[in-house]
Amino acid sequence: MNKNINSDVEDKAIRPSLKKEKHIVYNKPEIIFISTFPPKVCGIATYTQDLIKSLQSKFGESFQTIICPLETEGENYEYEEHPKYKLNISDAVSFLELAEKINKNDNIQLVMLQHEFGFFNETPNGLYLFLQNLKKEIIITFHTVLPNPDIELKTKVKDLADFSRSIVVMTDISAEILSKDYNISSDKITVIPHGTHLLPFTDKNALKEKYGLKNKKVLSTFGLLGSGKNIETTLKALPQIIAQNPNVIFLILGKTHPAIVRNEGEKYRDLLEDLTCKLHLENHIRFINEYLPLPELLEYLQLTDIYLFTSKDRNQAVSGTFSYAISCGCAIVSTPIPHALEVLKEETGIIIDFEAPKQLAFAVNTLLENESSREKLRIKSLQKMAPTSWENSSILHALLFQKFRSSNAKLKYSLPKFNLDHIQNITTDFGMIQFSKISEPDIDSGYTLDDNARAMIAICQHYKTSKNKSDLQLISIYLNFIKFCQQKDGSFLNYVDKEKQFTQQNYETNLEDSNGRAVWALGYLISLREILPQEFYELAEAILQKNLVFAEKIYSTRAMAFIIKGLYYQNSEKNIPLLKELANRLVKMYQHEAKDNWLWFESYLTYGNSVLPEALLFAWVATKNEIYKETAKQSFAFLLSKIIVNDTIKVISNQGWLQKESKENNTYNGGEQPIDVAYTILALASFYEILDDEKYLQMMQNSFNWFLGRNQLNQIIYNPVTGGCYDGLEKNNVNINQGAESTVSYLMARLSMELGNNNFHLL
Repeated sequence: MNKNINSDVEDKAIRPSLKKEKHIVYNKPEIIFISTFPPKVCGIATYTQDLIKSLQSKFGESFQTIICPLETEGENYEYEEHPKYKLNISDAVSFLELAEKINKNDNIQLVMLQHEFGFFNETPNGLYLFLQNLKKEIIITFHTVLPNPDIELKTKVKDLADFSRSIVVMTDISAEILSKDYNISSDKITVIPHGTHLLPFTDKNALKEKYGLKNKKVLSTFGLLGSGKNIETTLKALPQIIAQNPNVIFLILGKTHPAIVRNEGEKYRDLLEDLTCKLHLENHIRFINEYLPLPELLEYLQLTDIYLFTSKDRNQAVSGTFSYAISCGCAIVSTPIPHALEVLKEETGIIIDFEAPKQLAFAVNTLLENESSREKLRIKSLQKMAPTSWENSSILHALLFQKFRSSNAKLKYSLPKFNLDHIQNITTDFGMIQFSKISEPDIDSGYTLDDNARAMIAICQHYKTSKNKSDLQLISIYLNFIKFCQQKDGSFLNYVDKEKQFTQQNYETNLEDSNGRAVWALGYLISLREILPQEFYELAEAILQKNLVFAEKIYSTRAMAFIIKGLYYQNSEKNIPLLKELANRLVKMYQHEAKDNWLWFESYLTYGNSVLPEALLFAWVATKNEIYKETAKQSFAFLLSKIIVNDTIKVISNQGWLQKESKENNTYNGGEQPIDVAYTILALASFYEILDDEKYLQMMQNSFNWFLGRNQLNQIIYNPVTGGCYDGLEKNNVNINQGAESTVSYLMARLSMELGNNNFHLL
């Protein structure tokens, strides 16, 4: 074997097309958001800021978001962006001037208006004049939808709907009201739930200690204070709660609403403080009279045991405070506003009547005495709210924008930054833990050779790119785990429990694939001998060589492919006969099975399919045997025809493999695994680099978007906050547990997207 068989791949120059793409300068289309905006203290301002931040993060290459803050005559805020547009909602002329200014900007393709009736009371005809004179497409988000409108209100809402291309609401109940009470066509209504924040796993007790709440059972509520929040309901319930739970404390987080302060001062806060004294609750209530920064607010909510929402507004369509609380995994007790009725179903919370302190006390005491019930509510709430994350909200908004933008350019999903937090969290000093409960490592699930082998490959590649010395510690852990799993005959066991004992499962399961993955990982580490510590690759060589006697006896299709990849990377002349032997076995399998329109190695497509043609392509690079190359190209083209349709990947479902007789990959929706998408991306990267064909690069980029939300549910699979990857795309939901296999698979795919980077090295 040529001792530099990899050099023709590694030393290729950056593709001219990629270089050119990086230097293209053009004016991105603009979407203007008309809304209140921070530093104005307003829930809609915060909502708009969160939405824009997410849109810029995910689709910043597709369009530019700009803001037009709403201000009254007496307001003059300092904004971070120094906006070119402002709307004085106290002056009707300002509405006309804004329409004219937007019309003159050819870059603005779409207007997004955040609507609340109170914004436009000072100039009743101002908004109508603006819409009448605007020549751009507009989408309006209704933050309030009132049922049973009178004729005047119904006419106003229908006029707004007539001017807009779409009306966005946040609950199905609001959509139903618009349709039935206002006679607005359902085709014009789009439901996009209020966004929620993704958060990493946090130790609740550590947070309680940080904020001086150690050993306390914490109840909380937050938001801009006003009588509509009806917090006195909780105060009246507290004596009954404290009687059973003397260590309870109730946090009231937030300043009084600025408009209320202007009109009546701190009248409502004074009422609450007086009631606190009257009921002798001073030691059980903490007023935090601040507009808290988001990170601090989220920590308060994460340390909360039960969140209380006691609004007395029967028509409050949606609550941002409610969304924040549920995204933090709080158990929730709420009055029956539409938002709560829609979300707190299926045992995700407790609904009580309006102004019912006895019901509230009973609900809180029931939850406080049963920690497992609170934990079940937390898990179910997080699972239910995952689709409403700001990342998913931005996807739904971007898809809606795409319908009405004048540009036909496809949405470009931005590549997330590298984040190894979850990989570090699920790695102990012994190895990588197999599963997580959401993002919390589940040590009871133990460890596997499979996960640690893949993790070693991914972190080796990351180290080659980053030269981050903390990677070396991880590589050492994974390498030593592989050594731990090797048996006297050179073979490997796969399953290890939390006590570091091999489990019975090793003797009931075929372990050939695990052996193959270990060889792949060892060979890949050896290929980086020039940048890794000498003891790493010497140990890897010793482990690999000891295994090869066993590897010769392997006939499992995918195991042989993994071994071929490992031998390719090891780049050792003495092992070329084994590489050829395994490649020949794959070719014979293909020749036996491939007939007519079925060009594959087996009579079915199952898991890890892409590794088979990729291994034969590597075998061709190593040996220049043309039969390997042709078989690789034919089989890969066949596989891609089954899993990529209309530029979107849909890998074979683990709920029903694709049989030879079935022909089409349409037997089941769901059951798509991150590992299969990742293996496809790795193979596409290899085919692109080796065969120099741009079509593979385009398919690779399209396939990676599956992780970012371009899939059948339009939901993210990768969690950019934790750095973990969700465990699967099902028919109606995403499995939000973030296990080792999926998380490492994402990282391997993400590293493959560094094509064009001089540090790129085939996985």
